[in-house]
Amino acid sequence: MTDLDANPDVLARLDFAPLPSRSEAIAAIPRACFERRLRTSLGYLAQSLVLTVGSGLLAWTFLPLDLVWAPLWVLYALATGTVAVGLWVLAHECGHRGFCAEPRANDAIGFVVHSALLVPYFSWQRSHAVHHAKTNHLVDGETHVPKVEGTRAGDRSDATGRRVGERVHAVLTLVGRLVFGWPLYLLVGATGGSGRGVTNHFYAGRPFDGDLFPGRWQRRVLYSTAGVAATLAALVGWAVAAGSIVPVLALYVGPYLVCNAWVVAYTWLQHTDVDIPHYSGENWNYVRGAFTSVDRPYRRVIDRLHHRIGTTHVAHHLEAKIPHYHAAEATEALALAFPAHYRYDDTPVVKALWRVARRCHVVAPRDDGWSYRRVP
Repeated sequence: MTDLDANPDVLARLDFAPLPSRSEAIAAIPRACFERRLRTSLGYLAQSLVLTVGSGLLAWTFLPLDLVWAPLWVLYALATGTVAVGLWVLAHECGHRGFCAEPRANDAIGFVVHSALLVPYFSWQRSHAVHHAKTNHLVDGETHVPKVEGTRAGDRSDATGRRVGERVHAVLTLVGRLVFGWPLYLLVGATGGSGRGVTNHFYAGRPFDGDLFPGRWQRRVLYSTAGVAATLAALVGWAVAAGSIVPVLALYVGPYLVCNAWVVAYTWLQHTDVDIPHYSGENWNYVRGAFTSVDRPYRRVIDRLHHRIGTTHVAHHLEAKIPHYHAAEATEALALAFPAHYRYDDTPVVKALWRVARRCHVVAPRDDGWSYRRVP
């Protein structure tokens, strides 16, 4: 029995409610929500920058680099990695042209900030745009595409679950996604749809599938790689000057891993749950894909630090140029205009993450092309 069978209201809500066109959905959002102000965006950038860099300076000043202080360094990594997500989100907003109205300013700011976080800015700008263009498409989706029942990958996932048990499988999934998911995605396009092939965000040539980065994007991939390489060189230079890699690991690598885990958790939960379908063929369109995104109840302080990336994602997928400081208003308008399609799940985030890791591995396609998650 599928989750759809267990929840027939899901089918009623999604299948029979009239789906608006993209222009109709956009028209429901107040026009003021599309206003992008450089000064306002720079203010939020300064806030995130001060919190992130300030945390590092405080730790460098007051925390000795001794093993006995390791527990406090772990807390530092958790705190600093969490506030650094704010920088990550704003650079992501630059990639969507949502930071300000000037394309060059968006790219200059986004490139510097994302490069400092070891994110290949232009490469990810392109792949993330494809993700938006094909949200929850079972074949052409660019990230967090589920395995399909009856395929080699789907059978392997099922076999692993039977062999180790549901809970262990969930723990392995959490560790794999939150710790290794981001680098694997950048290096080989992990979690992309079957139509994507093996992609690499640092090199678009063979043996990788270059279709993701056509034409001028191949040159931009190299620019992105150069930006990340410059940051890596600075980190190596820091370690050499310090005579030890320990300061780099403690002050940068720890928060970096925490920041990555947050980003993966956000995107995973934004597009995955037991009642969120995937589509293929004629059953998919842009609006249907956008409305498969789901907003969740992040704590107020986290929501502010991360510029509402988790509570306003449906609006973001319908129009990514809406700046985050207007996204709450846009979300309210969409929820009011399209209550049958707007998704908000009030399940506590940690509980939802465990549910997704435990139950969302393989989907079973239906005859009409819709794909519903099955219960293992």
